[in-house]
Amino acid sequence: MFSHIVLFWTDSSQPNATDELLAGATKYLPSVPGVIKFHAGKMVPSHRGVVDQSYQVGLNVQFETKQAQDEYQTHPLHLEFIEKCKTLWTKVVIYDFE
Repeated sequence: MFSHIVLFWTDSSQPNATDELLAGATKYLPSVPGVIKFHAGKMVPSHRGVVDQSYQVGLNVQFETKQAQDEYQTHPLHLEFIEKCKTLWTKVVIYDFE
């Protein structure tokens, strides 16, 4: 199993950026070959100090292998998601792990 976690900080000057980013991720990413699990959602506030609450959207995509994730990175649907949605975020942090 290979997990690809992406956190997005949306552009605060665009009031609908969070919802548009979630819609774009849901439209383009789940059907990329190799994706076995896909989950995207808004940051959930927490009373725990160890929980990062500075981002707005989280994405969790799981693959069988790192190779499948590598192929996902260059797939046309993933590239189209980036092209269509890149103006919605100001910062992205990625965590990949097996």
